Amino acid sequence: MGDKETDSEEQRLRSLFSAPPATRHRSPPAAPSPAMMAEEHTDLEAQIVKDIHFKEIDLVNRDPKNINEDIVKVDFEDVIAEPVGTYSFDGVWKVSYTTFTVSKYWCYRLLSTLLGVPLALLWGFLFACISFCHIWAVVPCIKSYLIEIQCISHIYSLCIRTFCNPLFVALGQICSNIKVMLRKEV
Repeated sequence: MGDKETDSEEQRLRSLFSAPPATRHRSPPAAPSPAMMAEEHTDLEAQIVKDIHFKEIDLVNRDPKNINEDIVKVDFEDVIAEPVGTYSFDGVWKVSYTTFTVSKYWCYRLLSTLLGVPLALLWGFLFACISFCHIWAVVPCIKSYLIEIQCISHIYSLCIRTFCNPLFVALGQICSNIKVMLRKEV
């Protein structure tokens, strides 16, 4: 059901952005009214907002970008290992393995149940604040700095061309008459 809705929405969006095929004997289409264009624009914005906030979550692959591939993937063998010659009883080894695996599994589930939603709220708030600061403070400051530095760079280059260029041209003229000869004496 979700795939058919997604396909029909994709076709509708493609039809909004794709031009009709050109034909030779067809009269030009009537220009869409501003109200029709505004309605299509509003529908498109609503669809984009809906897609951003209500996208389906993959419950099978919960790390699609492999963020935690090697970092937190810890198994019993990665933590506890007995070298050759110092083995415990087989029963102790099996119970230890089961205890480690089950306790890790249920402890993670308990912690994620108790702290998952509050921490998601905290991280969502933190990244929202970072995004807000970046959009409303950092980028405008950088743009302002670039505008101001452009003015200063013009003044700086004018000063260099006015004062330094003649000095370096004069020094170049003076030093151009210096000749160095190397002789090898035996």
